[in-house]
Amino acid sequence: MTLTTTVAENGFAGPPEPDLTPAEVIARAHTIAATLVERQAETEERTFYAEDTHEAFRDAGFYRILVPKRYGGYEFGIDTFMKVTQILTRACPSTGWMYCLGAAHAHMVGTLFNERVQDEVFASGDFIAPATVMPGGEAERVDGGWILSGKWSYCSGVPYASHFIGHTIVPYGDDFGPMLFIIDRDQWTRLDDWGGQLGLKGSGSHSIVLDRVFVPDYRTIDTHVSQVSVADGTPGSEIHANPEYGGGPLSFMVLEDAVLAVGMAQGALDAYGDLMVSRTTMFPPIVGRAEDADYQFWYGEATGMIATAEAAFHHAIGQWRELCEQGPQAFTVEQELRIAVICREVVRLCWDAVQKYLFPTAGSSAVRNGQRIERVWRDLSMQHSHAGISVFLTTIAKRELTKLKFGIEDTH
Repeated sequence: MTLTTTVAENGFAGPPEPDLTPAEVIARAHTIAATLVERQAETEERTFYAEDTHEAFRDAGFYRILVPKRYGGYEFGIDTFMKVTQILTRACPSTGWMYCLGAAHAHMVGTLFNERVQDEVFASGDFIAPATVMPGGEAERVDGGWILSGKWSYCSGVPYASHFIGHTIVPYGDDFGPMLFIIDRDQWTRLDDWGGQLGLKGSGSHSIVLDRVFVPDYRTIDTHVSQVSVADGTPGSEIHANPEYGGGPLSFMVLEDAVLAVGMAQGALDAYGDLMVSRTTMFPPIVGRAEDADYQFWYGEATGMIATAEAAFHHAIGQWRELCEQGPQAFTVEQELRIAVICREVVRLCWDAVQKYLFPTAGSSAVRNGQRIERVWRDLSMQHSHAGISVFLTTIAKRELTKLKFGIEDTH
């Protein structure tokens, strides 16, 4: 039985290209990426990637990589998705960031939300949904659900989004806590408030506003996504015949941080490599940089650091997939945090390679506003201001992993 037939029996349209393979999708990413390098400035000015780029991504199947087969997706999994993200980010960090943080959350929905929600939000096949971790707005309890109003910021991927996933604070008995929810595109207004930041100016990370939007209970989950445990199974592991929809959402999210860092650092190394063959040394003897011992060392040192980061990242993906094969019960908090701290070191290696070796030795003309290395330095700097990097991976994940290892209980 073909994929198209199976999907039709479930009442959903099949994928546009039933015979498409992961290798073909990755090859398409390389082809499209080659067009993105020269468009970085216009992407930053626009504050999101162009409509024709969006159409190219759609036609290439990028927005269906993580969408389950049941709904006309390709269900190629984390490995293919991360490879495509890495390729795009290497060419244009803003574009890779916007794509990743919009398309990645098909996994979250396919894993955590019930069948009714999945039937509704995956109905069109293509899926783009920013997901913010900081609770926003205000929630009013009404019969059958909640009325949400307010502002949610840093919604990366929102310009072409089909849905939005956010958190708000709601009462639980005598206390308050976070609630996860998902809404459709026609339920929010996007603000024109992105582009003035240090980096990632073209990442489409605008704010949105909700004005008394009704969210039914079945489209909510009573927790924060970082606190979700899949150990007892997930809706996705029951609906789909694919163990990746029982995989840990926290570790998936931090793998996104890591792949973006790897892609950005590789882009900086590409730009530095161009300088190695096009520029000379700054002090006598004046020779091509590729012939100079110092530049050879700087390039080699950065290459080793970035290659090590990439190897650690892909090994972490392998660990994530192995846990999926073992079943949701394998995704203990400790295992998720182990992957998280690996991702922290991936980001650290990429940042150190750029800020210690590539940026300071590229030369002043190569780090002028709009130059490729200057842009990557800004973008990596901006990534370090992300709470997932600066707070969670840098401090919380390490402390919590250590407490679990030694059986230390919180005293507050």
